[in-house]
Amino acid sequence: MRPSRSGAVKPKKALGQHFLTDEDVAARIAATLDVCPSLPVLEVGPGMGVLTKYLISAGRDVKVAEIDGESIEYLRYNYPELAGRILDADFLKLDLNGIFPSAPEIAVIGNYPYNISSQIFFHVLDYRDRVTVCSGMLQKEVAERLAAPPGTKARGILSVLLQAWYDVEYLFTVDEHVFNPPPKVKSGVIIMKRNAVTSLGCDERLFKTVVKTAFGQRRKTLRNSLRGLFPPDMPVPDSPLMAMRPEQLSVEQFIELTLMLKPQA
Repeated sequence: MRPSRSGAVKPKKALGQHFLTDEDVAARIAATLDVCPSLPVLEVGPGMGVLTKYLISAGRDVKVAEIDGESIEYLRYNYPELAGRILDADFLKLDLNGIFPSAPEIAVIGNYPYNISSQIFFHVLDYRDRVTVCSGMLQKEVAERLAAPPGTKARGILSVLLQAWYDVEYLFTVDEHVFNPPPKVKSGVIIMKRNAVTSLGCDERLFKTVVKTAFGQRRKTLRNSLRGLFPPDMPVPDSPLMAMRPEQLSVEQFIELTLMLKPQA
């Protein structure tokens, strides 16, 4: 049995840990979930509980997923309210349908490790009908990418795939000096709220392929980057979209491209 601990947890570079030390910032991040006060909350990578304490004090039904044994010991000692609610697990491998089995919808929050933040949001996307609100802090550049509208250089694969199912908003920027250890970049806080879309009206797997292929050669026009997706005997459509570059397109225009390749029956 591991001993309990009350001392501070040492940040681990291998886990991408940068512990937030500013209580005001922590309170602001936790408050992003005020938009869904009735939803149970899964916090990703709580560390020493800087967000967790505010979720608990707000009376939220909260569970936390943590892979750092030292952090788990700290949480067990300092937050007895979390008894039976600490998941010693890798969030990227969690079945989010089983965390709160009786709840049809949940919220996810975290100060997300920079090195796996994109993977975290791809995992959330896989559970889009269960995770109806997701907020938290990540590297500013990535946060801006998630919320980037059409026509901006920051727009990328995750921008389109997430915005197909969520309304994504960049909320505020966090400076480097409020962390231990300080990261070399600024951080950004976002919130994603599930939109009303239930179907894209196209082959969703092909839609992902079109988006990833287009941004894989983002300097090329879509006529050139997508040419290989069309059957050899099928000419590339004479559409104005084909003269555009991927960051210029809306979700709806990517759906239109997908339908050019494979119309819905």
